[in-house]
Amino acid sequence: MSRDTEFDSSKTHYRSIFLSDIHLGTKGCQADRLLRFLKQHTCDELFLVGDIIDGWRMTSSVTYWTQEHNNVLRQFLTHMKRGTKVTYVTGNHDEFMRDHSPMAIGNLRVVDEYIHQTADGKQLLVVHGDQFDVITRYHRWVAWLGDIGYTLLLELNRHLNRLRSKFGYGYWSLSAWIKYRVKQAVSYIGDFEEAVAHQCRRKKYDGVICGHIHHAEIRSIKDVVYMNCGDWVESCTALVEDKHGNFKIIDWLQEPQVNVENVYELPLEGERLSA
Repeated sequence: MSRDTEFDSSKTHYRSIFLSDIHLGTKGCQADRLLRFLKQHTCDELFLVGDIIDGWRMTSSVTYWTQEHNNVLRQFLTHMKRGTKVTYVTGNHDEFMRDHSPMAIGNLRVVDEYIHQTADGKQLLVVHGDQFDVITRYHRWVAWLGDIGYTLLLELNRHLNRLRSKFGYGYWSLSAWIKYRVKQAVSYIGDFEEAVAHQCRRKKYDGVICGHIHHAEIRSIKDVVYMNCGDWVESCTALVEDKHGNFKIIDWLQEPQVNVENVYELPLEGERLSA
């Protein structure tokens, strides 16, 4: 760790944190919950594993961008200022970034895929995963229609949870509940995981870290370790690596939440410190 690196000892520190499918620019993005997560955790390396900014929405008339979405980007910059290396792995919703990869600016690098070496020496392929989705690759119009339906389902989910909160119930994802119980969706997830693992095995990597299907997972597929970060639309999950190379999934919806509204943030370049 360099002398310039600044990490707050009051926060939980990891060697690496992997986030995917944040979808900034959409109503479904749970930016407020992500902000709390980012303010309570630090890391040596932060991996943004695709679909961070939803370019599909940014080019339409239904773009949704709030101050919380700005604050998420500010938090990424704050982490970089403190010495965290940030790797942005492009996805299908932010494929406009692929025109600029590979690229490196200071502590930020933009790539289409990356080989991460764990603390215990394993080599893991880090990739968003849309390359292994037959629908996304070869039937883009079907993917667009599916995205519209998914957006409507998330909107229904938002109203449902507003009603649940009035009666004292916690957050619940209708879209995730449907996805995990529909046979075709379960089959789609299984086929995706097998395709990613096959590519990883073919290139002789020890494992793979991906996103895309909004389904957090750590499991072995034959001789390959398959890990998926999940998302910050339905489940609010992150994949983390400790200093020994051990991985786990943090389910932020199940973690006890503390007040972090007044947590100190490093100012961005040219900004003044607020009182």
